Amino acid sequence: MLPRHTSLWILLASWVVSAATFLILYLAEQSAPGTAAGSEGESFNYIGALVVGTALYLVVIYLLSRAVEGQRKAVDRLVTGLVAVAFGLALIPLISLISTTVAFGATRFDLTFFTNSMRNIVGSGGGGLHAILGTTLVTVAASIISVPIGLLTAIYLVEYGRGHLARGITFFVDVMTGIPSIVAGLFAYALLAIFFGPGIRLGIGGAIALSLLMIPTVVRSSEEMLKLVPNDLREAAFALGVPKWLTVLKVVLPTSSAGIITGITLAIARVIGETAPLLIIAGFTQSMNYNLFDGRMMTLPVFVYNSYVSQGTDAQAYVDRAWTGALTLILIVMVLNLAARIISRIFSPKPGR
Repeated sequence: MLPRHTSLWILLASWVVSAATFLILYLAEQSAPGTAAGSEGESFNYIGALVVGTALYLVVIYLLSRAVEGQRKAVDRLVTGLVAVAFGLALIPLISLISTTVAFGATRFDLTFFTNSMRNIVGSGGGGLHAILGTTLVTVAASIISVPIGLLTAIYLVEYGRGHLARGITFFVDVMTGIPSIVAGLFAYALLAIFFGPGIRLGIGGAIALSLLMIPTVVRSSEEMLKLVPNDLREAAFALGVPKWLTVLKVVLPTSSAGIITGITLAIARVIGETAPLLIIAGFTQSMNYNLFDGRMMTLPVFVYNSYVSQGTDAQAYVDRAWTGALTLILIVMVLNLAARIISRIFSPKPGR
């Protein structure tokens, strides 16, 4: 067996060798006769040095491990290295996105942004309080609509559903999972236009559109959690003469509550950043609106979009507000994901109790 930290040292050595090679080539290019005096030329290729060094590490660790540890361990080390490289590549856009949003969004991340709306603001100043309030109201309304429907559907599919009806519901839930979000917005607009006429813009319409996107996620996550409940618990309740509905209410749901709550929280995090359906049916406004059933309502995704595409006299102020709105939205989603983990840890069944 190779020493414990051999892979790490080989990786560092590969990066050093690659960087030194690229540096020599860079200096040779800078000192070439054809290079103009005082010209900066091309900058040092850091990404190329990193890529070549990583590829060199994979080759060296495979050959060294094969010579010392054998073919099987060498393949294991090679595949481990490839998986680590894939993981690093997946992290690059995420880290870049978060760092860029934090860097640009911190410019207006102040008390004014969270305590003021954009009413009568045409340049710098103002804030996104009206958008934060609208996002909260629309998301809460969407949750009130979708959670009972999704949970009851999941209970039916797991506990009662048999035959063609259950298969049909499952099929349509799968279809709804893949529908574009703008289609949900068009459906909500068409539904409200039947009762209020064309051109309607209401916050409750945005809630209806988001609920169409939430319901499939709630159904699927709740269904999987209900299936994980051991049948022994159901049979024990039936043996004691407990009716089926009471077994579901007192045994099945409490046992799977942690996973169900986590799935609901993640479903909320999934739809809170939707823009297209809210542009169609909820519209946008620069003022506060506390009533979902009266007038247009601004939400954070629409606020970010509108701030970027409709820049006023002070364009930089609008761009700064857009970045701060995006940062606020990311923080809300992060808090929801942390809440899902905490809720799952608190309500999950404890062994030995």
